[in-house]
Parts: sequence; structure tokens; C-alpha cells
Amino acid sequence: MSGARPRLLYVTDLAYQARGRRYCDEDIHLTARLRAHFDLALCHPLDAEALMDGFDAVVVRNSGPVLGYRRAYDAFRARALASGARVYNPLTGKADMAGKQYLLDLTAAGFPVIPTVDRAEDLHLLPSAERYVVKPRLGADSHGLRIVPGSRLRELATEDVLIQPCVDFAYEVSFYFVDDDFQYALYAPDPERRWELGPYPATAADLEFARRFIDWNDLGYGIQRVDACRAPDGGLLLVELEDLNPYLSLDALPEEAADAFVTAFTASLSRFARGALSPA
Repeated sequence: MSGARPRLLYVTDLAYQARGRRYCDEDIHLTARLRAHFDLALCHPLDAEALMDGFDAVVVRNSGPVLGYRRAYDAFRARALASGARVYNPLTGKADMAGKQYLLDLTAAGFPVIPTVDRAEDLHLLPSAERYVVKPRLGADSHGLRIVPGSRLRELATEDVLIQPCVDFAYEVSFYFVDDDFQYALYAPDPERRWELGPYPATAADLEFARRFIDWNDLGYGIQRVDACRAPDGGLLLVELEDLNPYLSLDALPEEAADAFVTAFTASLSRFARGALSPA
């Protein structure tokens, strides 16, 4: 194996405005740590396709919702797949990386997910609820999400949206993985303050729940975040499986836990990027 330092192109939008969070702070912190191990350059997602050549790996991090630059992302993705470029997370993700179809697929397969349909003729498959969530099929960060009464569902049930019952959950909790290894969990005790997060002591049952989705996605390398809610019956239901550019909320962790995550992330990236440096 070559002793050269891997060259990383780190894709981020440092100016992206997120509700309740500062994405740029996280990437400034992470890249400061990664520079000790890699030759590193940052670029905006609109520039990734033009700049990706000459790097051992492209790392897609806090680049914002793809909806904001759909054409550029599709061009980047197509070129990366055609050229065999190493992209972290790998572009084989079946969850948010590929849109929201997975919520339909997992519902049909009987996974513990908030029941989801996309056609008016399937509305009867959803449990009865006072309110329903209507979200864009290609949405992110709650963009375009609406909560409506059942009386409005048929007029809103178009091919561009997904429909779910509005679950009266106790709290939301997220489980963070690097490759297939669990790192930490965070939760928002107050559903009205979803970005006021704190460490969550995950139980064995919680991790069994989360690992079902990590195993299903079979990504191999990368960072994944399993977002769930605690349903009225006490069980967990999947809200989202983020496998493209999950925000990590590292500032909500104790220092030792954040350091442990960065160490695991760095090791994963090194294995991934050095695969491109290995002799054939």
C-alpha cells in the first residue's frame, strides 16, 4: 500500500441556513481534525463535478438538501458512477440518498416505520388519524411538509407526495452509525423543541431496531443516521434513514463522545480512501 496521504475533496455548503443549527460549524470542526490525516480541499456542491478528478475520495457532508441544486447533483452523481470515483457515502444507498421511495418499500415489507402511501387509492391502508402528514417525495429538512385533516387527503394525493398519519409521539431519537458500528444516540425530550438534543441511553432493543435499517441498507462504508419516534404504544417507528449527508449534532455530545466519533469517522475514511491507493 502506498504511504502517500489520501487526497480528499470535502463537499459542503458553509453558507447553508438550517433551522436551529449551524451546519458550517460542524464541518469547520471536522475538517480541522481531518487535515492531520489527509490532504484536504473543500468545495461547494455546485462545484463538485468539476473538481472531483485528482482526488482519492469525495466526501459529501453538510451540503444541504439536494432539491436546492438538483441538476448539479444529478450531474455529479452520474459522472462519479461512470468514472468509478470513490464517493463517501457510497452512491449505492437505498434510503434518503435515493428519495423517499424506501418509506413505501419498508411499509410494504412490514418494517417498523410510520405507515406511508403515495396514492389516493391506498389511503385506506393507513391507520385512522385526526391529522396526516403530506411531504414531498424528494423533500428534505421538512421543506414542503404539511399537516392536514383527513378531508384534504384526496385533493393532495398526487404522484409527487407521500402521505402518513400524524403520530402523537413522545419524543424523537436518532441513532448514528459509522460503517456498521453504532456510535451514539441523541434525542429531543420535548417534541416542540426538536433541535434541543441531548445524549440518549440506547437500550439493546433500541439498537436492534436501528440495526435492522442499517443492515437493510447494506452501505458498507459511511455515516448513517436512523431517525425514529417513540410511538404511543411504546415502540419505535422509523421516521427517516439518512444516508446521504446526515447532520451529526456533535455539539450536543460530551467531548469524549464527540472525539470517539471523529476517531471512528477518520479511520473509516482512511480505509475507504486508501482503497484507491492500493496496488491492483
